[in-house]
Amino acid sequence: MAARLLKVMHPELARKNVSFSNIWRLFGTKSESVVYSEHGDPEKVLRLENAETGKFGCNSVSVRMLAAPINPADINQIQGSYPLKPSLPAVGGNEGVGEVIETGKDVQNLNTGDQVILRSDQCLGSWCRHLVVSEDQVLKIPNGLPVEAAATVSVNPCTAFRLLKDFEDLQPGDTVIQNGANSSVGQALIQIAAAWGLITVNIIRSRPNVEELKNYLKDLGANFVIAEEDLKSPEMKEIVKNIQRPKLALNCVGGKSSMSLFRYLAPKGTMVTYGGMSRQPVTVPTGSLIFDDVNVRGFWMSKWNNEHQKDAIKLNMVEEVCQLVQNGQLASPPCTKHALKDFKTAISEAFRPYSKTKQLLIMTE
Repeated sequence: MAARLLKVMHPELARKNVSFSNIWRLFGTKSESVVYSEHGDPEKVLRLENAETGKFGCNSVSVRMLAAPINPADINQIQGSYPLKPSLPAVGGNEGVGEVIETGKDVQNLNTGDQVILRSDQCLGSWCRHLVVSEDQVLKIPNGLPVEAAATVSVNPCTAFRLLKDFEDLQPGDTVIQNGANSSVGQALIQIAAAWGLITVNIIRSRPNVEELKNYLKDLGANFVIAEEDLKSPEMKEIVKNIQRPKLALNCVGGKSSMSLFRYLAPKGTMVTYGGMSRQPVTVPTGSLIFDDVNVRGFWMSKWNNEHQKDAIKLNMVEEVCQLVQNGQLASPPCTKHALKDFKTAISEAFRPYSKTKQLLIMTE
C-alpha cells in the first residue's frame, strides 16, 4: 500500500526504488491507534484514529507493533484511577511487542529486524500500528518467541519473578501461598515457582467450573489448589499437614482473602500485597504481628521498573524470563486475538467476569 501511495504522490521517488524505511519517514508521522482524550469508561472514550508517532531522531527507533495485550492497569489508566497517567490525548496500552524497522544513526544496540518490548512504565501507548521511541524505551528480546508470550512478557511474568526473588530467600522445597492464583500473575508465578523447585499453595474463588480450573492450574505446575470457601475444610487441613509453613504469602485480592493468608504464614514470614481486586483494605491480625513477627510489604511493578530503568538486574530478569519461555517452563498465556479495528470487542471481553483468556490486539491483521 505504501508503495502504491508513493507512486501516486511522489512518482520520481518510486522510480528510484525508495526503501520501505524511507517511505515510513515520508508518510509515517501518523499511525492507526486506539486513543482517548478524556478519562472514563473505556467502552465510551476509546476511538480508532491516526495519531502522531513521535519525531524520528539520531537516537530513535521506528517500531512496527506486532501485538499488545489489554491489562487491568490499562483499563484503570483509561478510567483515570491508575497512578501513572499519560498526557491526553493518549494512545491506550502499555505493554506489547514490535519489530524494529529503522534505527537512528546513534542507536548502538538495536538493528532492523530485532524484536523489542516496550518499557511498560513509560506510558508509550502500545495499541497502535507504529511508533517512534528512543533506544532506551525498549528492550530487545529473542526473535522467535510465540507472539502471545512476547507481547505479555514484561508485566505479569516479571511481576511474578520479582515477587519470588525480592522478599524472601527462597530455596527449593520452600512453600509459597497465594490468592488470586488464576490471575495472569498467579499463573506465571505457579510456573516460575515450579521451575525453581518451590511448592505453591494456590487459592481461587469458587465458580461453576472450579474443578476444571483446579486441573488447569495443576497442569501448569501448581502443587495444591483450593477454593477460598474450603479454607476451613479437612482438605486444607490435609494440605497444611504435608507442607512446610509458607515463608511467603502473596496477595492480589485484599479483604477477607488477604486476612486468611496470615493464618498459614510461617513466623517471621512475609506477606506481599501487589493488587486489590476486592477493593477492600488489607487487615492484619494483631496476633500475627505480635506473636509471629510477620512482615507486611507492598509491591508495584511500575515503581520497580522506574527505579531500575538502566540496571543490569532488569535486563537479566527479562533474559531469564524469556529463557523460561524458550525452555518450555513458562507457557504463553491463553489469549483471544483481535484485529486492531476490533478493539471494542476486545475491551468488552476484557470486562467479562471469569474470562479464561487474555485479550490480545494483533496489529498485523
